[in-house]
Amino acid sequence: MSARAAGPLALAAVFDPGPEAASLLDLIAWCGTAAGVAGLITTGTLMALQLRRGAPGADSDHLRSLFFVLLACVVIGSAGPVVAFLGPLGL
Repeated sequence: MSARAAGPLALAAVFDPGPEAASLLDLIAWCGTAAGVAGLITTGTLMALQLRRGAPGADSDHLRSLFFVLLACVVIGSAGPVVAFLGPLGL
C-alpha cells in the first residue's frame, strides 16, 4: 500500500512542463486575443446596425456582450503571467 501511495507523489515531484507548455500557452493566448478582437468587431457592428435602424431599447444587450468580451480578453491575457509567476508546480 505504501509503494502505491508514493508513486503519484514521486511523479508529481518531478513534473516540469518544459518549453512545449510555454509555446502552447502562447498559441492559446494569440488565439484568444484574435477571438476577442473578432468579438469586439462583431459587437461594434451590431451596435452600428442597431443605431442605423433606430431600434431603441437593446443598448444593455450590447453593453453586456461588450463587457463579457472584454472580461474574456482580460482572463486570457492574464493567464500567461499568472502561470509564469507560479513557476514550476512541483509538490
